[in-house]
This record gives sequence, structure tokens and C-alpha cells, in this order.
Amino acid sequence: MHFDLTDLRLYLNILDSGNITAGAARSHLSLAAASARIRAMEASSGIEFLARNRRGVSPTPAGDALARHARVLLQQTERMQQELAEYAKGVKGQVRLLCNTTAITEYLPELLADFLHDHPNLSIDLQELPSTRITHALRQGAADLGIVSDAVDITGLQARAFRDDPLALIMPGDHPLASAQVLSFADTLSHDYVSLNANSALAVYLEEQALHAGLRMQVRIRADGFDGVMRMVARGAGLAIVPVAALERRPYEPAIKSFALHEPWGQRKLLLCARDFAVLPAYAKALLQALSHS
Repeated sequence: MHFDLTDLRLYLNILDSGNITAGAARSHLSLAAASARIRAMEASSGIEFLARNRRGVSPTPAGDALARHARVLLQQTERMQQELAEYAKGVKGQVRLLCNTTAITEYLPELLADFLHDHPNLSIDLQELPSTRITHALRQGAADLGIVSDAVDITGLQARAFRDDPLALIMPGDHPLASAQVLSFADTLSHDYVSLNANSALAVYLEEQALHAGLRMQVRIRADGFDGVMRMVARGAGLAIVPVAALERRPYEPAIKSFALHEPWGQRKLLLCARDFAVLPAYAKALLQALSHS
């Protein structure tokens, strides 16, 4: 069966008016064109939808079923057109925003709350993913905007600087490595780590860096959030790698010693990305502007 919306509207207009001539006029079609469309509908389905008589037409049982479905489809189409018109005007919408761990915990809570306060008709679908999965989702059109580490390949995407996001190695003050002057990430991998949840973007990222060094992280315990990680490190549970922003946000903790990471991947910058900034819906452009000027 091959019916389009014009066919369905015509068919309902014919039923509502009781004859093909009036239905054609209501549909702004000639009688010949309307008759041809009805014949094509019946031929493609192998079913008669209209019973013809001297007084006009009436629906067959199959025609009654078609009418029920046609009314539902046309109502849904009308609702869709109305809602899309609102999206196009930037009046209503939901922005799909994907972020890595640091962005979602350290930089975005206040920014997004202020944005939602200023745009009461908008909502945000916020998800945490590793940067490589974010770039893939953006290329596939599965999200409007993403915030990723500059360590990933952003070929095919447009990007703007968002934040500098260096990482720091932290450990208890009495840890065997605490007296070292300089440490590489590889130097630490024979020691126990406190890490984030295994599904967090930063945990995945760090474990990938360990594998690149030919080693594996020895994760002794996982915590939800940087605050929990740092509190465990302060109590001697192990080493951890956290964003400098998270470390600076926490009051000075004399039980923790921190080291700058000298590996290039530790000197991260966060990028705000999209497949094409120019073609974003109006509501996504509003969030882009808010994040770009924050």
C-alpha cells in the first residue's frame, strides 16, 4: 500500500461530505484527480474502501478501518508540525548535551542551572560519556553538543575552546612515592589506586592511558565523585588522578600531596563540539552561546 497524506485527507473529506465531488473540492483537487487517487488507493491495496450509490458514497468495512487510522495519523502529523514549528522558533525544545566526567561535575552544574532559569521552555538531556563516544555520537547526529577532551580525534566536527582541564596525581602524605620530586604515570601503576565508578568517562580514560603504557591500573576501590575519591586518598586508601579544578575546589587538605602530570594527555583542554554549529536548532544555539561566553 502506498498512501500519502494527501490521499488520506482526500478520503476523509469524501466521507465527511458524502460524495467524491464535494470531497475533491474540499481537498482543492479536480474531480478527475480525486477519482484517480481513490482508484489508485483501492488498486494498491486490493480492497474497495468506498461503496458507490446514487446518493454518493459510503465506507465499506475496510473503509471504516482506513478512516479510523487516517484520522489518528493526520492528528499526529498536525501535532508534530505544531511542535516542530515551536522548535524552529526556539520557543520550546530539549538540547542533547554529552560531556566527560570533569565537565559534568566541575564546570556545568551552575552554568546549566542558570541557563534553565533564563530559558523556562527549554530542557537539557545531559549524559556523561567518554570523549571518544561523544565524538562518535555527534558525527552520527545522536546529540546536539558535546564537551570532550582535546586528546580525542575531532575530525568532521566543529570545536570551540571551553576550559583548560589539567589533571593532577594525588596521594596520602605518607605514601612511599610522596618524597619523589617528579613522577610519571607509569611509575605509579605498581601501586593501589582509588578510582571513579568504572563507567565514568575519566575512569575509562585513565585505564586506556595505563594500557598505552603496557600496564594496568590496580584499582583498590571505586567512589562516586571526586570528593569521595579525595577523602579516601586523604585516609590512605591509595593514589588517584583528579582534575586540578576538583582539587582546588576542596578546602586545603594537608593529608594529601599532589603532583602535576607531565604527560601530554594530563594537560587536557576541554572543547565544545558539534557537527555544525551553524545548523543547530535555535534552542541548541542558545545553549551554545551560553557555554561559549561563560
